Amino acid sequence: MEQKVVSILDDKIKHIGSEKGEIYLVGPIQLPINLDGETAIFHWYCWLLCKEDLTDIEGIIHKLSSVNLAEMQQSSVLVYGDFEKAEDAYIRMHSICHTGDIFGSKRCDCGFQLHQSLKMIVDHGTGALFYLANHEGRGIGLFSKAMAYLLQERGYDTVEANLNLGFVDDARNYGDAIRVLRALREKQVKLITNNPKKLDAMRSAGLEVAGRITLWGDVSEYNENYLQTKVNRSGHLLSGCPNE
Repeated sequence: MEQKVVSILDDKIKHIGSEKGEIYLVGPIQLPINLDGETAIFHWYCWLLCKEDLTDIEGIIHKLSSVNLAEMQQSSVLVYGDFEKAEDAYIRMHSICHTGDIFGSKRCDCGFQLHQSLKMIVDHGTGALFYLANHEGRGIGLFSKAMAYLLQERGYDTVEANLNLGFVDDARNYGDAIRVLRALREKQVKLITNNPKKLDAMRSAGLEVAGRITLWGDVSEYNENYLQTKVNRSGHLLSGCPNE
């Protein structure tokens, strides 16, 4: 391996301890993003959870070259502005939605929330969107989500479909994302979410959450029941409570 490669990557990988192993965070990488025709410059990080403690960059590269990471899920975070030092920052913990984020499906509001969160962060001046790759279908995976969709087409709501497939309503865990957040910022944050479980997860981890920003929209005939289930069955909050 060229020493130049080692020197380029060495200070761009951060090691973070985790209950499940070791987190390796790589970045920042400049990422220009198109938001409604305007270009916003974010800084992108990606992280990998590994059971081994790899002590140097050469060990990490050697390990990764022997593993097919394309068949594994990795999460990432888009950071905007002076995220480390700004007094006030917006945070979005966004669960991957293959159908909504990529295909633009209107069966949910995920694609809308992803786009709006990025706009809100840019308008605010600083913040971060965590894109959580192992959260598909509230943690049941893409194949199981497809089966859940078939049940929903026969009248089951989101919660009923997950439960009937042998899953809990919501299997998502935010532990590693919170560890990465701590590594990037120590100051308080405001959370963009309608889901009180996300708020509870952050506060239970000891993070200072100054408030919550509601994000509703893109309601249509295709997702009306889905959104109503979020409120009636999963406890999502319709109104914003800045100081809650």
